[in-house]
Amino acid sequence: MSAVAWIAVGSLVAWVWLLLGQGFFWRADQRLPSRAAPERWPSVAVVVPARDEAAMLPVSLPSLLAQDYPGPVEIFLVDDCSKDGTGDVARALSVRYGGVPVTVVSPGEPEPGWTGKLWAVRHGMTLARSREPEYLLLTDADIAHEPDSLRELVSAAETGGFDLVSQMARLRVASVWERLVVPAFVYFFAQLYPFRWINRNTGRTAAAAGGCVLLRTEAAVRAGVPDSIRQAVIDDVSLARAVRRSGGRIWLGLAERVDSVRPYPGLGDLWLMVARSAYAQLRHRPSVLLGTVLGLALVYLVPPAALIAGVLGGDAAAAWAGGLAWAVMAGTYMPTLGYYRQSLWLAPLLPFTALLYLLMTVDSAVRHHRGRGAAWKGRTYARPEAAPDQ
Repeated sequence: MSAVAWIAVGSLVAWVWLLLGQGFFWRADQRLPSRAAPERWPSVAVVVPARDEAAMLPVSLPSLLAQDYPGPVEIFLVDDCSKDGTGDVARALSVRYGGVPVTVVSPGEPEPGWTGKLWAVRHGMTLARSREPEYLLLTDADIAHEPDSLRELVSAAETGGFDLVSQMARLRVASVWERLVVPAFVYFFAQLYPFRWINRNTGRTAAAAGGCVLLRTEAAVRAGVPDSIRQAVIDDVSLARAVRRSGGRIWLGLAERVDSVRPYPGLGDLWLMVARSAYAQLRHRPSVLLGTVLGLALVYLVPPAALIAGVLGGDAAAAWAGGLAWAVMAGTYMPTLGYYRQSLWLAPLLPFTALLYLLMTVDSAVRHHRGRGAAWKGRTYARPEAAPDQ
């Protein structure tokens, strides 16, 4: 066989392994586990870090105010040095809609060694603990919850004995670029952190989705969070690892009734979303970056390239191996597209989307080495931590 054919066979072997040996990540079927209403509803404090979120709060905050949770619940919205009147908007919405009581506070600029979001979360958790809640719901200011969201989360945690229950909010998919890029973001995340592996009692894999995390207060204290992860840019994965290391049980799945309302209408918006933390995920190691680029190329770019080269060059082995690998790839992407209610005809375009993610990751490394690091809403972390293992 030709060298192209052998490379295509290598890609096909990789896809067979991903299909069967990576926790069936592609099935997109992990939802809240079986649950029943507890005999007594525990108290919950909702912590919402918010920086320049005046445009998002009118869509997201009313959904928290309208929670029909049967037990005691209170919202702590932490205004992280916003310049757009985020705190005033939150107070006005609380007066307008009523419902769950809201306390709006501002901790000021973060101390050295802290990322802005975790500094805000720390302040909110400290205030919340003064009420001695049994659970903390950490949710972002761009996340909208159905009225029964908190009730279902607590029921799942109580029934399953989980210390952390997290749902990956359904991201907005409206523009052409969102349809092309957003479902793949969830697909790649699940490939890196297979939900089935996370949800096993004896598993070592740990991750969470930062937009919606229900956390037992005693588990947070035991894990020392957020202080133990204060520099983490990928704070959700770091949080889950800290809870698991301290002996906690965690669960992660896809949300049905929790949605992100933040728009990413253009490619540039999505590019910045990925590039700001991609290199941190690789722990700022050039060798890991090189391996990632080569791996993405072999797994996602070789199949269509081998098929085209094989057809044009009369190399039947390359064409067949490339075509089969591409078919398996597209097939594994279809459940995620179905979850996002998108056309299955987008599945064969996954190699193009993977190429975009490859370029975003390289750009993330370039930004880091130019001293811009992870930038978000006016803050830049030149050498942030990713998700520390220790």
